[in-house]
Amino acid sequence: MQNTGNINRIKAVLAEQNKTSKWLAEQMGKDQTTISKWCTNTYQPSLETLVKIAECLNVDVRELIVKTATK
Repeated sequence: MQNTGNINRIKAVLAEQNKTSKWLAEQMGKDQTTISKWCTNTYQPSLETLVKIAECLNVDVRELIVKTATK
């Protein structure tokens, strides 16, 4: 899924945990370019993939998603 806005916080959570996108690529069995696109919000991972990322980082999946304003 392509997107131009910031939807995920993968890059921020990696930084908070002192982990790299290379580390995540190895954990996920994905190409580093794919992880980079997720981290820059160029492309978004599927919901299933987001859950797997959360498991790798040992965080609640909601921590990987940018909160939206509510009315």
